[in-house]
Amino acid sequence: MVLLEMNHVKKSFDGNGVLKDISLKVNEGEVVSIIGPSGSGKSTLLRCATLLEKMDGGELIYLGQTAASEKTDKNGRIQCEYASKAELHKIRKCFGLVFQNFNLFNNMTALKNCTVGQVKVLKKSKEEAEKKALYYLEKVGMAPYINAKPKQLSGGQKQRVAIARALAMEPEILLFDEPTSALDPQMVGEVLEVMRDLAHEGLTMIIVTHEMHFAREVSSKVVFMSDGLVVEEGTPEDLFTHPKEEKTQQFLQRMLKRDEH
Repeated sequence: MVLLEMNHVKKSFDGNGVLKDISLKVNEGEVVSIIGPSGSGKSTLLRCATLLEKMDGGELIYLGQTAASEKTDKNGRIQCEYASKAELHKIRKCFGLVFQNFNLFNNMTALKNCTVGQVKVLKKSKEEAEKKALYYLEKVGMAPYINAKPKQLSGGQKQRVAIARALAMEPEILLFDEPTSALDPQMVGEVLEVMRDLAHEGLTMIIVTHEMHFAREVSSKVVFMSDGLVVEEGTPEDLFTHPKEEKTQQFLQRMLKRDEH
């Protein structure tokens, strides 16, 4: 079953084409890693996929529901038309997003961070929300810290709370925007371990990452982006062992060499 479909997505900032023509399809149970140099449009793609940025053109579909589609106005200009507020509210429940800088509420405990969305958006009772939050905080190894506020936690712990918060909303698909890039090297492993477990459990995930070994190990599909385009995509075996495109080869050589040091 196709959970997410993005067709011919375009996005510019100040006339600079960041996404030039991107198409992506994610099936249930797939783990799709998006790799590529900085500035290639990876994070913008995730922001468009999660409705944080409006696309300039193309189509966005979740579980068969169209969130945005391309229309040509009477002057021949292409623009994106979004679904109604009510429909978008429904579509937003399909996905969760884990940011690179955690985006936790600093004035709330770990537990409260994981219940507030459930109560406000999913209209769950406080008891039900807390039960679910405790389950997911335990799952990511944060049960001992439920009463801690973000300033009392390490970067790795904050990111694990952020993952638990996203999971507590029980989305169909979870998107990660460079979830380890704001972490000290020793904390990267603990976050990747949680994500590895989720992948093994069959959660559908899209991960923008610079962690090549992780992408190779957990992904069912790897997408290489450069200059606002998908240059190449395939299985980890295809992409890491037999990359066809010169840009992919150069990027992987550089990244894998960096990882050796």
